Amino acid sequence: MARILEEKQVYKTDFSKTEKKLYHLNMFIYPSGAKLHTGHWYHYGPSDSWARYKKLKGYNVFEPMGYDAFGLPAENYAIQTGIHPQDSTIKNIKDIKEQLKRIGCMYDWQAELMTCAPEYYKWNQWLFLQLYKKGLAYRKKAPVNWCPKDQTVLANEQVHDGKCERCGTEVFQKNLYQWFFKITDYAEELLQGLDTINWPDKTKLMQRNWIGKSIGAEVDFKVDGFEDSIKIFTTRPDTLFGATYMVLAPEHPLVEKLTTAEHKTKVEEYKDSIKSLTEIERTSTVKEKTGVFTGAFAINPVNNKKNSNLDC
Repeated sequence: MARILEEKQVYKTDFSKTEKKLYHLNMFIYPSGAKLHTGHWYHYGPSDSWARYKKLKGYNVFEPMGYDAFGLPAENYAIQTGIHPQDSTIKNIKDIKEQLKRIGCMYDWQAELMTCAPEYYKWNQWLFLQLYKKGLAYRKKAPVNWCPKDQTVLANEQVHDGKCERCGTEVFQKNLYQWFFKITDYAEELLQGLDTINWPDKTKLMQRNWIGKSIGAEVDFKVDGFEDSIKIFTTRPDTLFGATYMVLAPEHPLVEKLTTAEHKTKVEEYKDSIKSLTEIERTSTVKEKTGVFTGAFAINPVNNKKNSNLDC
């Protein structure tokens, strides 16, 4: 059956037919192991069945397939097998493609892509350069999950119980230079776009929360005895009259500068104690907030009173 479907090119997309067109994009497979496993088909089976149903209902379905072939999983597999990641990845992609064909998936193989192919990632590089030229890509230091043994950055999903999933070494937060995109410049456009697409209300609400647009004011707090000031953003400037303390993130560059000699030991001990916490754990709203006094005081801008302890 798979051979007949391929010979007849049943699933080749005719882009000249624009009536009832349907673009059905699946999450690309990580070709970081030997062939497909049950988890793959748990996702791709129902998804492909829905696309097939739409095709039978008269829709001109475009369903491509690709392979997300860069990253730590591919490196892990190469280390386990002793095979160069380029060789193992290309071999795994070939095997996966043959399996998907035998299953009879409705993918348009003329639209197949691999993120590790220069023909593909040259466009990632091109897009980055356009963003950089427009001032939308910038570089700064920010905390990341760091494995000291493997000397690599880890995603939150690659950290289990505070340890590296590959080697078991305790992971800690480390400040490294990274590239960022100024997506906030498009916040309003993204929000307005949600009103034009046919998505469930629950999904739209999740997207709005992720975009996280807030309307408020930026306020400068001077620091007693220093020329430095701390700029904060608040949606409720009317609450500034009741401000009694100011908190800086432990990795904030001003912490070291503003911490007095008598409080330095406690501040350093506190910074060490939270190194292994992920960003999600640190920003959790269900855990008790912690911090230590730096010895400095912020001046409340609405009454010029030195009543705000500066903690980290």
